[in-house]
Amino acid sequence: MVRPLLVALLAGLAASLPAAATSSPASTTLQAAVNAGFDITLKNADGTPVTHLDPGSYVINVDDSTNAHNFHLTGPGVSMSTTVGEVVTTQWTVEFKNGSYAYQCDAHPGTMRDTFTVGTPPVVPKLTAKVTARTISLKNAAGVRVRTLPQNTYKVAVSDTAKTQNFHLGGPGVNRKTKVAARAKTTWTVTLSPGSYVYRSDKNRKLRRTFIVSSVPPA
Repeated sequence: MVRPLLVALLAGLAASLPAAATSSPASTTLQAAVNAGFDITLKNADGTPVTHLDPGSYVINVDDSTNAHNFHLTGPGVSMSTTVGEVVTTQWTVEFKNGSYAYQCDAHPGTMRDTFTVGTPPVVPKLTAKVTARTISLKNAAGVRVRTLPQNTYKVAVSDTAKTQNFHLGGPGVNRKTKVAARAKTTWTVTLSPGSYVYRSDKNRKLRRTFIVSSVPPA
């Protein structure tokens, strides 16, 4: 009688275990798309835009439905892209690490670009921009004029104190400016990529400076 009773107890215990204990977790899938309407997106499985992800492995379904654009994903340990001139549907498996990531169309990086973070959001360094009737400046947190910067995302606190001038920042993937006929105080969040940048007033050629962004990411 002991053996049949033991078998019955074990069978009952197995039946009481939750199904989740023996099932494997579903893969995390993202949807990337770029189309002829100058739309480029990266979305979660529920259709919401990707703004922040946990570190880990993701499957990305890429739908590049136009030969005028492409989808290029970059960030720590990742550089994957489709090709401008091709229409393609493909699937990538990507390992995301802590840091900032960006996706863009390489043919139109100024208008078709977005960013997201993974893991613990990085500290965003701050810059201070100022334009007056006679001067223009861009300084780092130490108050020193910016001549070189590492590629990164920055917060730029802009103070435009002149109605006759404006502050215009331009370069790879960036084209931001205040209005000429109005004073303004605002903060921009910009992602600076390797290359040459210029900040200027659109009304005075003498109010113009340049700086270089290097390809070495911050430590």
